[in-house]
Amino acid sequence: MIKRLILVLGAVTTPLIIGLLFTYDIIKIDWISFMEIQPSYRAMEDPLPLPQRSVPIQGVAYIPELGVPVNPVLAESESLTNGKKLYDTACSLCHGDTGNGQGPFAAFLTKFPPANLLIEPRLALSDGAIFMVITDGVPGKMPHLRENLPTPEMRWDVVNYVNLLQDQATK
Repeated sequence: MIKRLILVLGAVTTPLIIGLLFTYDIIKIDWISFMEIQPSYRAMEDPLPLPQRSVPIQGVAYIPELGVPVNPVLAESESLTNGKKLYDTACSLCHGDTGNGQGPFAAFLTKFPPANLLIEPRLALSDGAIFMVITDGVPGKMPHLRENLPTPEMRWDVVNYVNLLQDQATK
């Protein structure tokens, strides 16, 4: 009777113990991950480009074939307040609080110093051109800020605030 009880308990607990060994990573098995065998996946690779003429979730920000976009956001107090907050967070480290290109991080960017937003070449840029620079960056000089400022409205608010800084500097 006792031998039979020991055999039954052994038969029941042995699979449980083996299962625990696999569960707690004592015995490691490489399981197939379907993500790894897809052609679109490689570690540390940039995401695939968007299909031509696709529309982002938040709506059309601009269509490249039509040139630079026109600013749809009025430069009112709400936009300027939001723009200042976003500029202080995403731009002032390099471009400085006033847009003069002397931010706290500018000293580390010796090869390509941040642009002074208050001098003539930058003053001549249209709102759409500033929006495009914020959106796409300048290759090799300034990173794109699509992830820091994910919605077009945020980027337009920053454009309105940069215009305010430029107006204040020219007066």
